Amino acid sequence: MNNTMKNIYQLREADRIQTPALLVFPELVDANIEATLRMMNGDADRWRPHIKTAKIASVIRRMIAHGVSAFKCSTTLELVTACEAGAQDVLLAFPVTGANAKRTIEIAKQFPNIKISALIEAEEQAKAWTGSPVGIFIDINSGMNRTGISPERSNDIRALAKQLGRQFRGLHYYDGHVSEESTAQAGYDRLIELVNTVGGVEEVITSGTPSTPAALSHKGLSAGPFRHRVSPGTVVYNDLSSIKQLPNRGYTPAVVVLATVVSHPTPNVITCDAGHKSVSVDCGVPNCAVAGHEGMTPLKPSEEHLPIECTAELPPIGTQLYLIPRHVCPTVNNFDEALMIVNGEINGVEKVTARGHERPLFRGVTS
Repeated sequence: MNNTMKNIYQLREADRIQTPALLVFPELVDANIEATLRMMNGDADRWRPHIKTAKIASVIRRMIAHGVSAFKCSTTLELVTACEAGAQDVLLAFPVTGANAKRTIEIAKQFPNIKISALIEAEEQAKAWTGSPVGIFIDINSGMNRTGISPERSNDIRALAKQLGRQFRGLHYYDGHVSEESTAQAGYDRLIELVNTVGGVEEVITSGTPSTPAALSHKGLSAGPFRHRVSPGTVVYNDLSSIKQLPNRGYTPAVVVLATVVSHPTPNVITCDAGHKSVSVDCGVPNCAVAGHEGMTPLKPSEEHLPIECTAELPPIGTQLYLIPRHVCPTVNNFDEALMIVNGEINGVEKVTARGHERPLFRGVTS
């Protein structure tokens, strides 16, 4: 990252901040939302962002202010956060069962004016939602082999949709592992065949960040007798991975972790106070970049320590660094609060509302 990037993140009151700290730049968030909507020719109804990235209620409200009304989430805490922020339509895109399903129904009854849906892939899962106000999407296995029913079982999918009756809302096809356009397009061709076989599909949901352009340009998805929505969430903040996946789209990382140099353990290595409990390492090493310091290469972190190899003069102990995550979603989830930075000033402190999970027991469940 060059010096221009470093200047974007500089703030005038950094010496007041205990590090490591999560910094969110709302103006960059707005610019990223607008860049995403440009991909959709301004049609906010084609976007159902996954809020596992945003997690902060005020950021969700910023998306709503730009015309986004439908969202995806993975936990009941994210579901409640989206509902309280003003979402009109939320899909719990996770195959919940047992107490998790009961809690979802409870939330749906708490917010009767919001369309709340869940995923299933099998007949036994459908029973949990019978008679509830929760709509149902059938989860299709796109090849990730994570969840979902194989699209080759088209007859079973059609029978399941028929069994669901009026609760059936559509098909969910998350191809987050696909970045090559031809591969994505071939998957969408098969998906359209499935949609035609099943019939009565109200909505088709596809695409994480890398495959979004391929989905938006697919004629069958755009022209079908159903609503098609893509669901990238990372693009709201962006990180090293998403910028690489979608270059030249007007995106800028809107979240950084502020860290402090705490040691000079060797002549060419510094250590700062942002280990993997601050900046996620789930996408590998290096897990981040240091804004404005191309000669610094983060090494393997431990829980609280991040060693950084330097090819130039070492910055003094006490120097503050701005770290751009390789994977921002779990990085945001590491923090209880975020500092909102506007024009280089601390503009407020926001709770990371949807961090973690709800309490494991709710009033409808006894131990």
